[in-house]
Amino acid sequence: MLTIRTYRPADSEATAEIFLRSIREVASKDYDPAQVDAWAKMEDLEAWARRRASRPTWIVEHDAVPIGFSDLEPDGHLDMMFVHPEYQSIGVASLLLATVEAAARDQGLARLFTEASLTARPFFEKKGFVVLAAQSVEKRGQLLQNFRMEKSLR
Repeated sequence: MLTIRTYRPADSEATAEIFLRSIREVASKDYDPAQVDAWAKMEDLEAWARRRASRPTWIVEHDAVPIGFSDLEPDGHLDMMFVHPEYQSIGVASLLLATVEAAARDQGLARLFTEASLTARPFFEKKGFVVLAAQSVEKRGQLLQNFRMEKSLR
Protein backbone atom coordinates (compact mmCIF):
# COMPACT_ATOMS: atom_id res chain seq x y z
CA MET A 1 0.00 0.00 0.00
CA LEU A 2 1.41 3.36 -1.04
CA THR A 3 0.70 6.48 0.99
CA ILE A 4 1.76 10.05 0.39
CA ARG A 5 2.48 12.77 2.91
CA THR A 6 4.42 16.00 3.22
CA TYR A 7 8.12 16.05 3.96
CA ARG A 8 9.31 16.22 7.57
CA PRO A 9 12.82 17.19 8.74
CA ALA A 10 13.42 13.60 9.86
CA ASP A 11 13.14 12.56 6.17
CA SER A 12 16.42 14.16 5.10
CA GLU A 13 18.54 11.01 5.32
CA ALA A 14 15.92 8.82 3.65
CA THR A 15 15.47 11.25 0.76
CA ALA A 16 19.23 11.57 0.32
CA GLU A 17 19.53 7.78 0.17
CA ILE A 18 16.69 7.55 -2.38
CA PHE A 19 18.37 10.25 -4.49
CA LEU A 20 21.80 8.60 -4.43
CA ARG A 21 20.61 5.03 -4.96
CA SER A 22 18.26 6.06 -7.76
CA ILE A 23 21.11 7.66 -9.66
CA ARG A 24 23.61 4.87 -8.96
CA GLU A 25 21.24 1.97 -9.61
CA VAL A 26 18.63 3.27 -12.07
CA ALA A 27 20.00 6.26 -13.99
CA SER A 28 23.32 4.46 -14.35
CA LYS A 29 21.84 2.55 -17.30
CA ASP A 30 21.73 5.83 -19.24
CA TYR A 31 24.86 7.59 -17.97
CA ASP A 32 28.47 6.42 -17.83
CA PRO A 33 30.27 5.72 -14.53
CA ALA A 34 32.08 9.08 -14.47
CA GLN A 35 28.79 10.94 -15.00
CA VAL A 36 27.07 8.89 -12.28
CA ASP A 37 29.93 9.56 -9.86
CA ALA A 38 29.72 13.30 -10.56
CA TRP A 39 25.93 13.41 -10.17
CA ALA A 40 25.55 11.11 -7.15
CA LYS A 41 27.36 13.20 -4.55
CA MET A 42 26.08 14.28 -1.16
CA GLU A 43 28.46 16.76 0.38
CA ASP A 44 26.24 18.43 2.97
CA LEU A 45 23.20 16.68 4.46
CA GLU A 46 22.19 19.84 6.34
CA ALA A 47 22.05 21.85 3.11
CA TRP A 48 20.09 19.00 1.53
CA ALA A 49 17.59 19.08 4.41
CA ARG A 50 17.21 22.87 4.17
CA ARG A 51 16.53 22.61 0.44
CA ARG A 52 13.89 19.91 0.92
CA ALA A 53 12.20 21.96 3.65
CA SER A 54 12.32 25.20 1.64
CA ARG A 55 9.55 24.14 -0.74
CA PRO A 56 6.60 21.79 -0.77
CA THR A 57 8.05 18.28 -0.87
CA TRP A 58 6.11 15.03 -0.77
CA ILE A 59 7.15 11.59 0.37
CA VAL A 60 5.65 8.31 -0.81
CA GLU A 61 5.82 5.56 1.76
CA HIS A 62 5.35 1.81 1.61
CA ASP A 63 4.69 0.27 5.03
CA ALA A 64 5.77 3.57 6.65
CA VAL A 65 9.15 3.51 4.83
CA PRO A 66 9.97 6.42 2.47
CA ILE A 67 10.44 5.11 -1.08
CA GLY A 68 10.12 8.22 -3.25
CA PHE A 69 9.94 12.00 -3.13
CA SER A 70 9.23 15.02 -5.27
CA ASP A 71 8.97 18.77 -4.84
CA LEU A 72 7.47 21.89 -6.37
CA GLU A 73 8.95 25.37 -6.51
CA PRO A 74 6.65 28.44 -6.49
CA ASP A 75 7.08 29.05 -10.25
CA GLY A 76 5.95 25.54 -11.24
CA HIS A 77 9.42 24.00 -11.40
CA LEU A 78 9.47 20.34 -10.43
CA ASP A 79 13.08 20.17 -9.34
CA MET A 80 13.36 16.61 -8.05
CA MET A 81 11.51 13.35 -8.41
CA PHE A 82 13.29 10.18 -7.36
CA VAL A 83 12.08 6.67 -6.58
CA HIS A 84 14.00 4.05 -4.62
CA PRO A 85 15.45 1.39 -6.98
CA GLU A 86 13.60 -1.43 -5.22
CA TYR A 87 10.22 0.25 -5.83
CA GLN A 88 10.36 1.14 -9.52
CA SER A 89 7.30 0.66 -11.77
CA ILE A 90 4.69 0.28 -9.01
CA GLY A 91 3.12 3.75 -9.32
CA VAL A 92 5.33 5.78 -6.99
CA ALA A 93 6.30 8.42 -9.58
CA SER A 94 2.72 8.59 -10.88
CA LEU A 95 1.41 9.24 -7.36
CA LEU A 96 4.07 11.89 -6.79
CA LEU A 97 3.35 13.64 -10.09
CA ALA A 98 -0.42 13.60 -9.50
CA THR A 99 0.20 15.23 -6.11
CA VAL A 100 2.54 17.85 -7.58
CA GLU A 101 0.05 18.62 -10.36
CA ALA A 102 -2.83 19.02 -7.89
CA ALA A 103 -0.75 21.37 -5.74
CA ALA A 104 0.25 23.40 -8.81
CA ARG A 105 -3.37 23.70 -9.90
CA ASP A 106 -4.39 24.73 -6.38
CA GLN A 107 -1.79 27.50 -6.63
CA GLY A 108 -3.20 28.63 -9.98
CA LEU A 109 -0.09 27.70 -11.95
CA ALA A 110 -0.50 27.39 -15.70
CA ARG A 111 2.30 24.89 -16.22
CA LEU A 112 4.82 22.55 -14.67
CA PHE A 113 8.36 22.34 -15.95
CA THR A 114 11.36 20.18 -15.20
CA GLU A 115 14.77 19.11 -16.42
CA ALA A 116 14.30 15.37 -17.02
CA SER A 117 17.19 12.96 -17.19
CA LEU A 118 17.56 10.50 -20.04
CA THR A 119 16.05 7.95 -17.64
CA ALA A 120 13.06 10.08 -16.63
CA ARG A 121 12.18 11.51 -20.05
CA PRO A 122 9.91 8.61 -21.14
CA PHE A 123 7.91 8.79 -17.89
CA PHE A 124 7.32 12.52 -18.26
CA GLU A 125 6.38 12.16 -21.93
CA LYS A 126 3.77 9.51 -21.00
CA LYS A 127 2.36 11.97 -18.48
CA GLY A 128 1.87 14.76 -21.04
CA PHE A 129 5.13 16.70 -20.80
CA VAL A 130 6.74 17.90 -24.02
CA VAL A 131 10.43 18.42 -24.68
CA LEU A 132 11.35 22.07 -25.11
CA ALA A 133 15.07 21.45 -25.60
CA ALA A 134 17.83 18.94 -25.08
CA GLN A 135 20.67 20.33 -23.05
CA SER A 136 23.97 19.40 -21.46
CA VAL A 137 24.58 20.37 -17.87
CA GLU A 138 27.91 20.30 -16.07
CA LYS A 139 28.22 18.45 -12.78
CA ARG A 140 31.65 18.32 -11.17
CA GLY A 141 33.45 18.40 -14.52
CA GLN A 142 31.14 15.96 -16.32
CA LEU A 143 28.53 16.84 -18.95
CA LEU A 144 25.17 15.16 -18.51
CA GLN A 145 22.39 15.31 -21.07
CA ASN A 146 18.89 16.15 -19.92
CA PHE A 147 15.73 17.68 -21.34
CA ARG A 148 13.86 20.85 -20.49
CA MET A 149 10.23 19.72 -20.47
CA GLU A 150 6.89 21.26 -19.61
CA LYS A 151 3.24 20.37 -19.22
CA SER A 152 0.35 22.78 -19.53
CA LEU A 153 -2.10 22.60 -16.67
CA ARG A 154 -4.86 24.39 -18.57
